[in-house]
Amino acid sequence: MKGRVLVTGGTGYIGGAVIDRLLAHGYRVNTTVRDAVTSEPRLRARWPEAGDRLKVFSADLLSDEGWTEANAGCDAVAHVASPFPLDVPKNADDLIIPARDGTLRALEFAHKAGVKRFVQTSSAAAIAYGHPHRDHFDYTDWTDLTTNPAPYIQSKTVAERAARDWVAINAPGMVFCSINPVAVFGPVHDGDLSTSVELVKKLVDGSIPLLPNMGVCVTDVRDVADAHVRAIEAPVEAVRGERFPVSERFMWLDQMAESLRQSAPDLAGKVPHRRMPDWLVKLLALFMPEMRQIRDELGNMRDVSGRHTEKRLGMTFIPAQQTLEDTVRSLVQKGIVKL
Repeated sequence: MKGRVLVTGGTGYIGGAVIDRLLAHGYRVNTTVRDAVTSEPRLRARWPEAGDRLKVFSADLLSDEGWTEANAGCDAVAHVASPFPLDVPKNADDLIIPARDGTLRALEFAHKAGVKRFVQTSSAAAIAYGHPHRDHFDYTDWTDLTTNPAPYIQSKTVAERAARDWVAINAPGMVFCSINPVAVFGPVHDGDLSTSVELVKKLVDGSIPLLPNMGVCVTDVRDVADAHVRAIEAPVEAVRGERFPVSERFMWLDQMAESLRQSAPDLAGKVPHRRMPDWLVKLLALFMPEMRQIRDELGNMRDVSGRHTEKRLGMTFIPAQQTLEDTVRSLVQKGIVKL
């Protein structure tokens, strides 16, 4: 039996995938949720054979309660929990403060418990923004906060920088690294969809009749989970202080649509063919909150390389076309998309 790992945010899309991978690799897992009373039955239903290999704790990013118990006996922490709303908050601090303070709280309690390795789930949002004249990025790049990017982008950048500073000052012996995924797709477990998967759902269920001129880097949730586990298991010298972007490749929405038509033609009947004019996106953004984020991404290419991660952690990413097909087939299989 391998050691015990704390995974924060166990009911989330990435958190659940990390737990799945850890249990499959023989680890025991502690996980935090906001309310264990309501969330534990859902988690037990997903892993009915886990038994006492899975322990569920109530712990909030903005409260000390529960964190000591959650860290007890753990060898490593995968800190996944962080807010990611569909809408843009009116006050950026509504995202920045929980992301930063929650990360620092997780680090402090992990350090007090003697945890030796801490893997932070950061984001490509902390890498690829605030550089209007660039379209290719890698693990060495940082988002420029002086350009006042969107609150979510600020929150991930601030949280990662704060974590690195805290470790350098307070726990220099701790093996710390970050996983920086791009837009995460892949099979789903239930109808509680991530923001990224919601985009694919809308592509195939007819909610998006036209394709805005925007794109995202694609990665698979299974690769993101695998990167976390490899970062926990890899030699210290391979991960200490590292940043690991998880990104297979950049795709414009029309490329994603065409990929789905090729790989899943039986499910792609409602996938749009035509582009949405930029002026229409900007008009709709006045009335539809979800269009405001799209408006800000029109024509932007942010191609974040994951090659450093593949090389350092010994990974080969799942091809984007396979990821998108698996996402759609999973949505249909679970009854989330009805065609």
